[in-house]
Amino acid sequence: MANSLHDLFQAIAKAQNEQELRLAVMDTVGEYFGVQHWGIYLVDDRYTAEADVNSIPDVCLESNPVGQYVVERHAPAHEQLVLPSGDWKNFCSRHDHEHVMSGPIVCEGRLVGTLNLTRASGAPAFDANNLADLSALCLHLSAKIATLQAQAKPKTLNSPLANPLTPRELEIAALVAQGLTNAEIGEKLWITQNSVKQALKRMFRKLGVSARTEMVAKLQNVLASS
Repeated sequence: MANSLHDLFQAIAKAQNEQELRLAVMDTVGEYFGVQHWGIYLVDDRYTAEADVNSIPDVCLESNPVGQYVVERHAPAHEQLVLPSGDWKNFCSRHDHEHVMSGPIVCEGRLVGTLNLTRASGAPAFDANNLADLSALCLHLSAKIATLQAQAKPKTLNSPLANPLTPRELEIAALVAQGLTNAEIGEKLWITQNSVKQALKRMFRKLGVSARTEMVAKLQNVLASS
């Protein structure tokens, strides 16, 4: 368990992949910050690593001033930093989320996730020292994720063996190449339109592209051989 912030930094540094990274943080961050619930939310990811089943709900992470502060500024925040005292209850009434603090995980200039912490009713509010510690922790997390993603990035797509996409993602790419819309792709694959949208975002990130046409062009050889 983490007795100091540097123990957390060391746990992050030793991680060999993103799964180990999440587990290392989840095993240490709760005790260090003295929180009841905590979790890492990665944007467009397949799952969220959490401390337990009573995870922080979306309403406490998004569509509220704390979440908006983190998204807009790429800086950590707690409810008392951005809201008048007591107003947090207007956004989340759960007694085990009396106090909430969230920090950004940033890679290549964009927000790729957040680290979220909550304290139950009766626990002290987060303070400036907690915020400074979370800021330092998120810097280490962001740097480590950037390193892991750079190591995993394929050097070329000339061979199907170098293709970073899953078989399902290749199915979606092939349908995109045929000119189908997200809704049409979802109908063919029996998934929701939003699932297609999120999958495309992951695929763009993996391939280092920002548009459907770029993706199809980059995958031309792979799709031709599949």
